[in-house]
Amino acid sequence: MEFFEVIHTQRSIRRFKPDVVPEELLWEMLDAAIRGPSGSNSQPWRWIVVRDAAKRKEIAQAVSAWMATRQDRPALRPEGAQEPDASKRRTAQAAADFFADVSQAPVLVIPCLYQLTSPLGDAQHLLAGTSIYGAVQNMMLAARAQGLGTTLMTFQRGIEDTLRTLLRLPLDATPACVVPLGYPAEGQRFGPVTRKPVETVVYWDDWGRAKGR
Repeated sequence: MEFFEVIHTQRSIRRFKPDVVPEELLWEMLDAAIRGPSGSNSQPWRWIVVRDAAKRKEIAQAVSAWMATRQDRPALRPEGAQEPDASKRRTAQAAADFFADVSQAPVLVIPCLYQLTSPLGDAQHLLAGTSIYGAVQNMMLAARAQGLGTTLMTFQRGIEDTLRTLLRLPLDATPACVVPLGYPAEGQRFGPVTRKPVETVVYWDDWGRAKGR
């Protein structure tokens, strides 16, 4: 696919076919990931690819239990997906369906910050993301180019103990996100995506100064 077509048509996919994702495609996506930027080019990452059905099911059960306790995000539970706006309602329903069974994704990729030193050593700090999220986006764009769907999820914070035990994570490895991956299910589609016009979110030289094209 042409590069800008990939950019303009990538969107979050939360329902997947059960089809196996060929290993060679996973390697290509992960190779694209590691071309991403990191602080001081330290490449402080490890990538865990979870395909095992039993492990995916255990992760799904942990996510479901955690979501049931979250009073701050009722819209992400089936009984709460009742947004008045149709577009938001569809998104909320898709998210609720996904959280009901995370294991529907045939692959879960868990990028981990590992032995982080740059731009700082605290993996929980906001700036830590600058050393891995660019690489994650590389992987997701590579997936789109291959006809595979992804979405970037942050539920790892709620089930970190489960992930540490199940995946045998060392103390100096911190899950940065979870990327479900697979072929889009029937009814799921790629873009074009709806975004605010670029001229409404860009200022030139100082805050609030618009500039013509």
